[in-house]
Amino acid sequence: MAVRMVNIHDAKTHLSRLVEQAAKGESFIIAKAGRPMVKVVPLEAPIPAVPRRLGFLAGQFEVPADFDTIGEDDIAALFDGVP
Repeated sequence: MAVRMVNIHDAKTHLSRLVEQAAKGESFIIAKAGRPMVKVVPLEAPIPAVPRRLGFLAGQFEVPADFDTIGEDDIAALFDGVP
């Protein structure tokens, strides 16, 4: 759903009507010279859900017990300069 863009002059002229519409859930953007400046949304608007990424591979693989020491010699060689 596209958000309506209103130029700043029209926003000043029709502010009461625009605020009423926004309060009912009809968000809009105020633009100046065609450049979006602010977005007006109702205060009671639900917060958009952020996709949950943690745990999306739960049960798909197992972390080895020596995970924290894997490649330890290679990493030490990188920092010490010893192959």
